[in-house]
Amino acid sequence: MGAIELSVLALFVPTFFFVSVTPGMCMTLALTMGMTLGVRRTLWMMAGELTGVALVAVSAVLGIAALMLQYPGAFQVFKYCGGVYLAWLGIQMWRARGRMAMAAPEARDPTAPLPSRWALAAQGFVTAVANPKGWAFFIALLPPFINDNQPLAPQLAVLIAIILLLESLCLLIYAGGGRTLSRLLAQGESVRLVNRIAGTLMLGVGAWLAFG
Repeated sequence: MGAIELSVLALFVPTFFFVSVTPGMCMTLALTMGMTLGVRRTLWMMAGELTGVALVAVSAVLGIAALMLQYPGAFQVFKYCGGVYLAWLGIQMWRARGRMAMAAPEARDPTAPLPSRWALAAQGFVTAVANPKGWAFFIALLPPFINDNQPLAPQLAVLIAIILLLESLCLLIYAGGGRTLSRLLAQGESVRLVNRIAGTLMLGVGAWLAFG
């Protein structure tokens, strides 16, 4: 692993796996989209989320977080806009409307458009970047694993690669769990329950993002 010692990695991997697998905004979003869109479509949200996670990790190490602390108002506006959008999606899903809601078998239209790939990716990216707890985790946990006596770039590249691998695994676990749940419930009237569960989760993520 180059500049990173195996003893450091032995501590880093379980630490960040625990951070990733703990239920949070991004994992709840993956669970929700897995329920209504399926794992394959959710991969686009995951791509955006992983891009956001990488950006936050690099920014935390390079000190951009300090700049954000000087302009908290701009960050709050970003959070509120993202939270309102997710809450609107949750309401749409509760009402069984919109592209993310699951339709009953007899009401499904195979020609109905799904959310675009870029819209899903943007949703994942905004959720990751606007998550204050994500910034807090990276600011607190990532720098201690970096050796000041070694070049920064190779260390950061290896650590971020591991973070993204762990995050991807956890996102797939949550999305797969959501898909399994939707299949168990996607019979007749249960479709309404799936939409309401997914809508409630989405509303929760929106509120979490805006006020967390």
